[in-house]
Order: sequence, then C-alpha cells, then structure tokens
Amino acid sequence: MLNEMMYRPVVKPEIVEYMRTQQKPFEGVVGELEKYANELGIPIVPHETAVFLDFLMGIYQPQHILEIGTAIGFSATLMAQHLAKGGTLTTIDRFELMYTRAKANFKKAGIDDVVTQLEGDAKDILPTLNETYDFIFMDSAKAKYYEFFPYCMDLLKVGGILMVDDIFQGGTILDDEKNIPKRVRKIHRRLNMFLDTVQNDPSLKTSLVPLGDGIILIQKLEEKDFMYLLENL
Repeated sequence: MLNEMMYRPVVKPEIVEYMRTQQKPFEGVVGELEKYANELGIPIVPHETAVFLDFLMGIYQPQHILEIGTAIGFSATLMAQHLAKGGTLTTIDRFELMYTRAKANFKKAGIDDVVTQLEGDAKDILPTLNETYDFIFMDSAKAKYYEFFPYCMDLLKVGGILMVDDIFQGGTILDDEKNIPKRVRKIHRRLNMFLDTVQNDPSLKTSLVPLGDGIILIQKLEEKDFMYLLENL
C-alpha cells in the first residue's frame, strides 16, 4: 500500500529534491533494495532519512537494535551493517508477504545470522520481549505509536535512543482536527498525543528533525513506567 505522506515533504520541494538526489547513493544490497522499493512504490524511508539513519548508526554502533515495521528489510539491512561486534537486530512486521521478502533480502545481504524476524502485530509481540535494546526504530502504523511507546521505553536501555518516523503527517500535524479528513483523524489525534507526551516528559530528551515526513529522536534519560498511558486509549 502506498504511503501518500512520502510525497508530501514538510520542507521546500527544491531542498527535498537536493537532499534526495545529491547525497551519495547506497551501494550493494542496501542500494538495490532502495531502488527496488522506490520503483514499486513500497513504503520505505526516503533517501534523506536513510542517509541520516546511516550516519547516526555509524557513530552510535549499537549492540542490539529493535525495529517495528520491517517492510522489505531496507532499513534493517542498512542498520545491521553498523551493529557492534556480536550485535543483533530484531524486526517486527505483521504482513506475511513483507516477512517473506525481507527474509530473502537478509539472506542476500549476508545478515540473516544476526537478524531475528518476528511475524505478527507489534501490540502482541512487544509485551513478550525481554531483551534490552540500545536503539529502537519505529516506522509502522502511525495511530499505534502512542500505544507502542510504553513498551519501547520498557525495552530501551537508559541512554538508548528511540527514533520514530513519519510524525508530521504531510505537515498537517498542527492543523485543527475538524479540518482533518475523518479517515485520518485517529492518526492525527494519536500522533499529537504521542508528541505532547514525549516532548514534555523530564525523563526524556527529544529532537525533531524535518526529514521526509518528519522524525523524532527520543533519548531515555532514566527509568520510568509509561504504562499508565494505555489507560487513555
């Protein structure tokens, strides 16, 4: 299913075009997957976001990564190449077709030995995980970010980072809800709840970055139980 927000960047079109065409292309399997996804309209992070993620992972070199939303495995393959020695990456997706495609791509990239794929709904899988992660990348159903967030904080180590993609809804995130099409009002409401929560909590450090449809980086500064948020659903 096409993600219409991929084609509604939140900065000037000419700047987006520059970032997408003038930054170095990826090589190897990562580059092949990006080209394949773009040709077929498969929703992956746009090039400028991928370049940022690649840069961040190169500096951070996490030991254990959790990804929510595998798709064809593009971002997972990109991140896995920066794992610290002995590191692992766990990725969740609820679509069997994506699971199968990603599995083949991980094998092709030679990272199937460090990647664990979990097929199913993240709301069911996240509560069952008992690993601690240095970095979590969430790029899934936008209306679920608020619901998944407490589990992410439970799984993230102190000092670790949660990166969340597509948070600006094509630049409409600040619009009055009554002006938002009814079919996406739930997403609009939940995203605003999510942003208000993470940006106003003293146990978290955040940074908004206007790449693609917007990303937010959230650093966990101390242990805190966020499960009370689920009472608001």
